[in-house]
Amino acid sequence: MDVQTIKERVAEVQSKRDYLLRLLEQPNLGTLRIDVNQALEEMDELIDEYRRTFGETES
Repeated sequence: MDVQTIKERVAEVQSKRDYLLRLLEQPNLGTLRIDVNQALEEMDELIDEYRRTFGETES
């Protein structure tokens, strides 16, 4: 996989993170809230690892 493809996929993940944050604000989320929190934590870890690897700043 080339660097440009990785950058594009990370940008896609970052855009979906905002959706999860909005979803987390929903009062009727119930136990799904645990899964959404976990997804956010994992996304943040992946984005941090990407930045450490490629030296990218926030997009």
